Amino acid sequence: MTTTPAPHVAVLFATAQGSTRDIAEFIHEELVSRGANAELHDIEHAPDLTGFDSAVIGSAIHNMELLPEASAYIRHNLPSLTGKNVWLFTVGLGPALRGPIGRWAGRQIPGKIGAVIATLHPRDYAAFAGKYEREGVSWRARAMFRLLGGTRYGDLRDWDAVRRWADTIAHTLQLPHASTINTSHP
Repeated sequence: MTTTPAPHVAVLFATAQGSTRDIAEFIHEELVSRGANAELHDIEHAPDLTGFDSAVIGSAIHNMELLPEASAYIRHNLPSLTGKNVWLFTVGLGPALRGPIGRWAGRQIPGKIGAVIATLHPRDYAAFAGKYEREGVSWRARAMFRLLGGTRYGDLRDWDAVRRWADTIAHTLQLPHASTINTSHP
């Protein structure tokens, strides 16, 4: 009987305030718990991808685009990402919006992110909500948040949605179900 080696997965993230890092850590833990040989790295310190089968790339969204270091990484490493299983996720406010206008706005993929998706051709793309604190936010930004259906501040992350998305990655990589998942998030 031959065994297939565990897939080698790079989980890379670009974060501004920590939400994207937390989600990347969660995905990393999920994949490792299911037998993947996964490595977690800040995108600015990402390793050479030669020995990796797959990559999960996450970035915070600022001004409706990926953080500059994430965009630069994808642009400079596109040749080494081509031919690998790649998943892309973003963390921003959109998925947390409610009400008819907010739900519509939250489902829209900003043009610059759409261009990255069209260039990168990831197996899947997911948008997650992050943390949104009131402190330091201008009154105009707070008013826009309320107008678009923002109902509360704080930790808006949906860990069940992140878990489901990590499960689709694990399923694609043909990883077994974990008997016990030791993650630090709800």
